[in-house]
Amino acid sequence: MGGGNEQDMTVDTRLVVPDYGGACVCNVAPALLDDPDHLPAWFPAGAEGVDQVVLLVVDGLGWNQLQERASIAPHLSAMSAAPITTVSPTTTATALTSIATGRPPGEHGVVGYRIAVGRDILNVLRWTTSRGDARDSVDPRRIGLVEPFGSQRPPVVNRAEVEFSGFTEAHLRGTRHVGYRMPSTLNAEVVRLLRSGEPFIYAYYDGIDKVAHEYGLGEHYAAELQAIDMMVAALIAALPSNAALVITADHGQVEVAGNMIRPHPEVLSHTDFQSGEGRFRWLHAVAGARADLLDAASRHHGEVAWVMSREQIVSDGWFGPKVVPEALERLGDVAIVAREPVAFEDPADTGPFVLIGRHGSMTADEVLVPLLVARG
Repeated sequence: MGGGNEQDMTVDTRLVVPDYGGACVCNVAPALLDDPDHLPAWFPAGAEGVDQVVLLVVDGLGWNQLQERASIAPHLSAMSAAPITTVSPTTTATALTSIATGRPPGEHGVVGYRIAVGRDILNVLRWTTSRGDARDSVDPRRIGLVEPFGSQRPPVVNRAEVEFSGFTEAHLRGTRHVGYRMPSTLNAEVVRLLRSGEPFIYAYYDGIDKVAHEYGLGEHYAAELQAIDMMVAALIAALPSNAALVITADHGQVEVAGNMIRPHPEVLSHTDFQSGEGRFRWLHAVAGARADLLDAASRHHGEVAWVMSREQIVSDGWFGPKVVPEALERLGDVAIVAREPVAFEDPADTGPFVLIGRHGSMTADEVLVPLLVARG
C-alpha cells in the first residue's frame, strides 16, 4: 500500500461495465431500506439488523485510490469493505441520482453532467444552460424522473447552499434537507439526528472530489483523505450501540492534468454540437452524418478512447437494462470515452480552473468505488 505522499500515476484502464443487477451504488440504499435484516451477499458485514443506519457518500473516493493510500486512512481501512461499481457515466450528477433513487441512469433520466435538452445543454449541477439560470425554463422533475428513496422522506445532510438548487429538486425532492456549512457541522448534524432516533440518515460530503479536481492525486489529495478519515473516526465513535455507518462514493478519479485533446477537424466537421464531459464526450451528428461521425471518431481517437455509437452503448447495458425514451433522447449519437488519462475539449464546457483530476469514463479507476461498514 502506498503512503499517499508521492503522486501515483499508474492508471487502471480496464473497461468496467456497472453491475446494475448486483454490487452497484444504485442498490445500496434499497438494500438498507427494503430488508435490512437480509442484506445481499455482496454487502460487507456489519449493517444487518441494526436500528439506525447512516449512509455517507464521499464524493470522488475511488476504491483503487483508497487502496493505494490505506496506510494514511486507518479508520476507513479498518471498516468492513468491498469494491462495488458506480454507474455510467462516472459523474456526480448521474451517480448521486442513482444512489438516491435506487435506479440505473437509463430509468432515472439524469444521464450525465451536461445533457442535451432539445438543442440546449443543461449543466445539471449548476442547473444552467447557455442562457443562464434554468430553474424556470427546465423543470427538475422533468429531468429527474424517479422519486428518491422509494418515496420515503429521510433526512438528507447536505451543504446548506444547495437546498433550493435545481439538481437537489431533481434527485432529492421530498426529502428533509438538513444543511451544514463545514465538515464539523456535518458530523454534528448526523449525531443530532441519531440521537433523535432517525432510522435512516443520508449524508453527502464533496471535499475530496474538489481537491482532486484542482490539485490532482498528490499531497493535497492525501491531506484531504486524512481529514476525511478523522471525520469518519468521529462518526464511528458517536454511533449508538445498534447503529451502522455505511460509506460509499459516486466515482473514482484519474489524473489528467493538461492532457487535453481537441477532436480532430474531420470529427468536428460531422458534429453539430457536444454534450457530456471531457472523459465521456457525446458528439451530436449533423443531419445524415452519424455513420461518417462514428467512422471518423474511431479512426482519429480510437487509440486513446472507446468510440461507440449510442445504440452500442445502450445495447451493452452501460445505462442499465432499460433506457426510457426521455433518457434516450438526451444522449448523443457517438461517444468518445477516454481510456487513457486524457480528456476531450469542448469550448462550451469550461470552469473556473483547469481540472487536474477528472472522471466520467468507464475505467476501473473511475468505476470501482468502496462500500464500507462500521458498527457502533
